[in-house]
Amino acid sequence: MKFNTVLQVLLAAGFLGCAASANAVTPGTYEAALQGMRAPVPVSVTFSADRIEKVVIGANKETAGLGSVAIEKLPPAIVEAQSIGIDAIGGATLTSRAILDGVAECIKKAGGDPKDYLKAVEKTAAGQTQNLETDLVIIGGGGSGLTAAVRSAELGTKTVVLEKMQVLGGAAGICGGQIAVQGAQIQKDLGVQDDSPAWFAYDLLANGHMRNDLTALTAYSDNLGASVDWAMKSLGMTQFEEMKLQYRGEFSKDRSLYIKGAGAGFISLLTNKLSDMPVTIKTGTKVEKILKDEKGAVVGVEATDANGTKYVVRSKAVLLATGGYGANREMLAGDLQKALYYGPVCATGDGHRMAEAAGAKLINMELGKQYPNGIEVAPGLAKSTIQGNYEAWKRSGIIVNHAGERIVNEKASNNHILPYLLKEKDATLFMFMDAYTWEGFSKNLKKTGITDEELQKWIDANGKGDTLVMHADTIEALAKLAGMDPEVLQKTVDRYNGFVAEGKDEDFGRPVEFMKKKIEQGPYWLVEQKSRFATSLGGVKITPKLEVTDTNGKAIPNLFASGEVVGGVHGTDSAAGANIAWAITSGKLAAEAIAEHLKTE
Repeated sequence: MKFNTVLQVLLAAGFLGCAASANAVTPGTYEAALQGMRAPVPVSVTFSADRIEKVVIGANKETAGLGSVAIEKLPPAIVEAQSIGIDAIGGATLTSRAILDGVAECIKKAGGDPKDYLKAVEKTAAGQTQNLETDLVIIGGGGSGLTAAVRSAELGTKTVVLEKMQVLGGAAGICGGQIAVQGAQIQKDLGVQDDSPAWFAYDLLANGHMRNDLTALTAYSDNLGASVDWAMKSLGMTQFEEMKLQYRGEFSKDRSLYIKGAGAGFISLLTNKLSDMPVTIKTGTKVEKILKDEKGAVVGVEATDANGTKYVVRSKAVLLATGGYGANREMLAGDLQKALYYGPVCATGDGHRMAEAAGAKLINMELGKQYPNGIEVAPGLAKSTIQGNYEAWKRSGIIVNHAGERIVNEKASNNHILPYLLKEKDATLFMFMDAYTWEGFSKNLKKTGITDEELQKWIDANGKGDTLVMHADTIEALAKLAGMDPEVLQKTVDRYNGFVAEGKDEDFGRPVEFMKKKIEQGPYWLVEQKSRFATSLGGVKITPKLEVTDTNGKAIPNLFASGEVVGGVHGTDSAAGANIAWAITSGKLAAEAIAEHLKTE
């Protein structure tokens, strides 16, 4: 696999800079640790009298394939440039910032001024246009694009992958790693023998309010099992967080697992496989235009890398695997414009716009996947509590509204819970927990990127900050802190405990297997539950062979699509584990369809 990652080096705005040789510091090694994506990132910087000699990153918890790229690339770039006025690694902004700010802190400790290390470094002159030829160009290096690259290489298709970010992975690289495994051998091995593609399709239709595109849904449901089997064999996707199928409210059968290492672990499997394959991958290279000939057939793409070099890639087929548009507010509609965003910054809808310019039909563009389990970590931005919630349901966590009342089955589907949340004051519900449930809930928050430092800050604020995490020794005191009626909250707790004792939730039908323990000892906790959004559900309409169709319903010659850029497969709401499962299934199917297509060329 040939990586062409380009690190842009720019002058920080507002500083003219000066030669690093004039920067007097006290020689020695200094250390700092500033907050990254998941935890503080330890930085050690060694100085001679007038220059940075070495930058070393210590043991850290940053995400493999994302933050790890910044950890690999930035230290040598800082030393070479003798500057911290360089760009963050796209897709690993928080880790990059932690490293750059950590070096700045070390400069201060050495007696220097960080401003003196913001010197201008000449940007390498833009290269001339380069012309490439290949069988297939894949636009996007996320879950579906890399899956397609692996399968294409297996089938002998000469392939080039162009990824606009400087790291691979896209949305798949930062997700929780849940995958639906309907029809796969592992589902049978774990005890579910009576599932079927028809049941899976029915569940997705119900969950998607019948807004699913039947062509895409049929391709998905008919091929999911074989695709998961292929991923387990070809990619080595055999390690899961727990070898037990998860119950999910969206599904009539148990068919969900968590990939070991979450989404980053999945991307690592793909990149490890590709490292021994003849696939050219160029990161930091943005495709700007799909090329068509005079007859309307797609014949390649134009792209530009971060250094200004232009690429004209002539190909026999183009696969759109560009992801969604959740980070582009201008493309969002309705409730999505108000929802907290927690997805990747790269999801700006580039592929949708290029496809539309090439004559493609777009469907379901007003739809997006909202989850009722977000916590607002900054204005307009969320992190997920879903992993904490899963542990809370196993214990004694319940959901209450501002009045302190239960209003919904906590183990119902996200799609079922969301409307209740959106109708509440400030579109907010609360997770109520005793001390034992809080213990499991808070521990599991780390799996979704909530750091110990963030959590402690919210705990210390105790409801006075923007992020509502409230606690008190008694139910009465907690209710007063949250502005609830203490009697109502106490009655809610007593009634739920009665259902646990009886083994039946008479109000909302919470499954008895998630009612094993009563709410007992304090301190007691309330944690906000807000709508969060990342996955867009609109996109191009496809044929059964994953060809992109035009506004007249005809396939655009040589143009294919996979992953989130395909519209309609999920309808109004994607089910648990359905996104990575679709990335694998659609990426594999697209590669196979393209290989067959090339035989006719």
